[in-house]
Amino acid sequence: MTVVLPRAVADLPSRADRAFRRVTTGAGLAMLAILVVIGFFLVYRSGPAFEASGFGFFTTIKFDAANSALGVLGLLYGTVVVALIAVCVAVPLSILAALYITEYASGRLRGFLTGLVDLLAAIPSLLYGLWGFSFLGPQVVPVSAWLTDNFGWFPPFAHKENTLFLNSMFIAGLIVSLMVLPITTSVIREVFTQTPPGEKEAALALGSTRWGMVKTVVLPFGRGGIIGGSMLGLGRALGETIAVSLLLPQVPQITTHVLQFGGATISGFIANNSGASGLALSGLMAAGLVLFVFTLATNFTASVIISRSRSGAGVDA
Repeated sequence: MTVVLPRAVADLPSRADRAFRRVTTGAGLAMLAILVVIGFFLVYRSGPAFEASGFGFFTTIKFDAANSALGVLGLLYGTVVVALIAVCVAVPLSILAALYITEYASGRLRGFLTGLVDLLAAIPSLLYGLWGFSFLGPQVVPVSAWLTDNFGWFPPFAHKENTLFLNSMFIAGLIVSLMVLPITTSVIREVFTQTPPGEKEAALALGSTRWGMVKTVVLPFGRGGIIGGSMLGLGRALGETIAVSLLLPQVPQITTHVLQFGGATISGFIANNSGASGLALSGLMAAGLVLFVFTLATNFTASVIISRSRSGAGVDA
């Protein structure tokens, strides 16, 4: 016996799909519109700074509105250095954590560790900054001194005489790495879970050890996810504000001595000078525009790498 559904009932799935598609498309367009509005606002408010400094805004290290010396180079340098230190520390830990969760941990432990990693992302950056300023910073000072004593021939580990090791870009990078760790681990873990089970089982059936299977199947499959997750973590590190505003003196400079006192980032400098007005405020808006474009370019590059990788294309690729 054939049951014929009313036309209105038969069209319900397609109507629901069309409604869902419209809602998601509208949300995506709304986010794009917000980004465009933010970009135009920053361009408009940074106009006076660009008129006063011209192209020198990108080549000047100092940021001194009182003397009409506006420059973002020193701030951008500190931003990139802190972010690179954070990524160099967080990415290896993220890869190892993701491998353990997906390939070695038991089912119950896997769920606990996944929730724990996600919980780290919910901790406010202010708490990270306060913890780093009051506890971790003083604990890292002996490590910085040991690095300078034993590896001072390496320029980043060299230092000037009678210098302080507190409030350094190295310490700030360590704190930011803890904030980068959750998002990087989550992305890499999700990519590792998409590894085709048949390929993993085939490697084990051919006599490979578990580490051999990970090295020959899981890591090659997740290469694009590792790169993309690392770049997403880099984008997160570039925009960190509260923690670095507490950990760094926010004095723009270019130096290879990352272990000694000093340094500034764009976001931290803006936070510490948020009460500025006039030309100084326009200069902060211009610096924010540089950070906005730099972060967008980093995240866009990460998205392209993920989408073009085998892991980003799906399991059946």
